[in-house]
Amino acid sequence: MGPVMALLYGLVCYAVFSGTFLYAIWFVWTLDQPRPGTPLARALLINTGLLLLFALQHSGMARQGFKQVWTKIVPPPIERSTYVLAASLALLLLVVMWQPIPSVIWEVQATAGRMILHGLFWAGWLLVFASTFLLGHFDLFGVKQVWTYWRGQPYKPPAFEVPGPYKLVRHPLYLGFIVAFWSAPRMTLGHLYFAAVTTAWILVAIQLEERDLVTIHGEQYKVYRSGVSMLVPWPGKKSKS
Repeated sequence: MGPVMALLYGLVCYAVFSGTFLYAIWFVWTLDQPRPGTPLARALLINTGLLLLFALQHSGMARQGFKQVWTKIVPPPIERSTYVLAASLALLLLVVMWQPIPSVIWEVQATAGRMILHGLFWAGWLLVFASTFLLGHFDLFGVKQVWTYWRGQPYKPPAFEVPGPYKLVRHPLYLGFIVAFWSAPRMTLGHLYFAAVTTAWILVAIQLEERDLVTIHGEQYKVYRSGVSMLVPWPGKKSKS
């Protein structure tokens, strides 16, 4: 693929991601609205399949071993954009095909409590977005790779750094997702299942991701991991990197 087509492809993939991600936020925000339900067994079967498909795609394609094989088929400049496109399509399928399970597990009636939970919901998403920019937003979503290819420049991955909230927890991006998923004044069974399964997947994904980070950054990441909490900031822990 030539540089111009690679750039256009990368921008289209980024646009698909942006639209899908905003749609996904709306999906979580409206997950507990009253709506007709699906028979429980059928809903659990479909929803589990959707979550499993997304988890396998998202974690499987991100592994270094997969990338080594994948880049023999897909040119390296568009490898990340292709991953982003695949992840966006898997997420879109989950959002569109999700089966509601409207049984209410809990509902916070107090106005102050509802406001706090709504505030935490949006704070969680804000932390997600902020974390992507601290990591290198356009690297993370493949735009910089196709941009440097178009300009005829070598791509240099971001150096290992510990900015802002990364000094408190190793994975503020994942923490933002967990906070957003669980901050629901009205929690239906469908939302509870979504939040519980995605939280479990995040905990597994972190272990897989950190293996790759140790492979890439070596002792530097091991020192960082030993000094900074994974998701919950603990007093007395401080990054040594």
